[in-house]
Amino acid sequence: MEKALRLLQKGNNLRGVRRKCSQNGTAQINGFEGCKVAGKKSDKVVSDDRLKDEIVSEHLTRNIQFFGFESQQKVSASYVVVIGLGGVGSHAASMLLRSGIGKLLLVDFDQVSLSSLNRHAVATRADVGIPKAQCLKEHFLSIFPECQIDAKVMLYDSSTEEEILSGHPDFVLDCIDNIDTKVALLAACVRRGLKVLSATGAGARADPTRIRIADLRESTNDPLSRSVRHRLRKDHGIEGGIPVVFSLEKPKVKLLPFKAPSGEEENPSDYQIVPGFRVRIIPVLGTIPAIFGQVMASYVLTDLAGLHVQTEPVVNFDMDHYHILHQRLIEHEESMYGTAMQVQVDVEEVMYIAKELWHGRSAREQIAKDVGRGMWRSINELMLVRWDRTKPASISNLILLKFKEVDEHESRTLDDIQEKEPEFYSRVTTVLKRAENDFGL
Repeated sequence: MEKALRLLQKGNNLRGVRRKCSQNGTAQINGFEGCKVAGKKSDKVVSDDRLKDEIVSEHLTRNIQFFGFESQQKVSASYVVVIGLGGVGSHAASMLLRSGIGKLLLVDFDQVSLSSLNRHAVATRADVGIPKAQCLKEHFLSIFPECQIDAKVMLYDSSTEEEILSGHPDFVLDCIDNIDTKVALLAACVRRGLKVLSATGAGARADPTRIRIADLRESTNDPLSRSVRHRLRKDHGIEGGIPVVFSLEKPKVKLLPFKAPSGEEENPSDYQIVPGFRVRIIPVLGTIPAIFGQVMASYVLTDLAGLHVQTEPVVNFDMDHYHILHQRLIEHEESMYGTAMQVQVDVEEVMYIAKELWHGRSAREQIAKDVGRGMWRSINELMLVRWDRTKPASISNLILLKFKEVDEHESRTLDDIQEKEPEFYSRVTTVLKRAENDFGL
């Protein structure tokens, strides 16, 4: 107990970090004074044995119980970069810190404002006016001082890419709400082979149950996602492969009109400090960006710990669609085998197979081609068939295929598929094994 009290006292003393980052050296970055907040810098996460420390191990005891000691060691040895420290980024960074991440780089050019206090993870009124990166670092040092925290007050662009993305981070979190900057960051991460998770628009939403993680291709009802997809494809030839956090909910409200000090509406672009950055305001319910950030942190932590989590797929089918798939299965069984007696699934289980196992698309499609309304229409060409014709049409022996793929599949043996398409065979058997595990078969 005495040791814990001494550690807490040490953390409180760290709040005395100087708040004037100009004293640490500045550089002009796109018209802003960019700086690195005081603190040690290293490309290596230090203190490999930190989990052996009594205080640290007690701080992280629930994580260790959840992940296991070795997996938590992986988390504690990891380096994560968080770019954009507003409502989303501050909450993501905060939970990464509390979960024992070994090294954090916090990047944002903006300052804490009064209006941001409704959604920021740690900022108080005393922090208004100081850089967000500096604010987070100072608070974080009192929460988990063993974390190696670097903070940069700068705007991400091509001139700062190397400084921000060097050092081989294990994950990059894109919490930027500007299209140009977001596209540049995501393209750079793909080019460098860095794992990246991107947040799309959290503003103007209210329903936390509709937040999802999926490939950028599958994010719908989000204008920011749509613009980013278009720009990545057009400017960088990137079709997908980037996980994003997004909401299926359509925005409840629109951008507010921009009014000058006189009270009259004016052109927002006339007031931009940085070209391309939004001046008009998106109304924000503070809980939603906070949940976005928590979702991002959870995704990164489980990935770093090596814990596989099957995210809920984005499948735009309704119960009528699952009834159709079930009826098609029965009719196909009667046509192929003369009876439907071997059909061992009901409509609810068909929903599990089509949605959870095959994500609403053919087993031969590894990536989503039909999204949104396209997926809704794709039901017209999909059906369930047996993987192994010698076994019943059970929950662990049904695959989703397009009509045109069914005849070829049923004309081949599994041995032939395994020999000629080993990757496809392995992928399907792995998915069907999941069904066995989920249902205890």
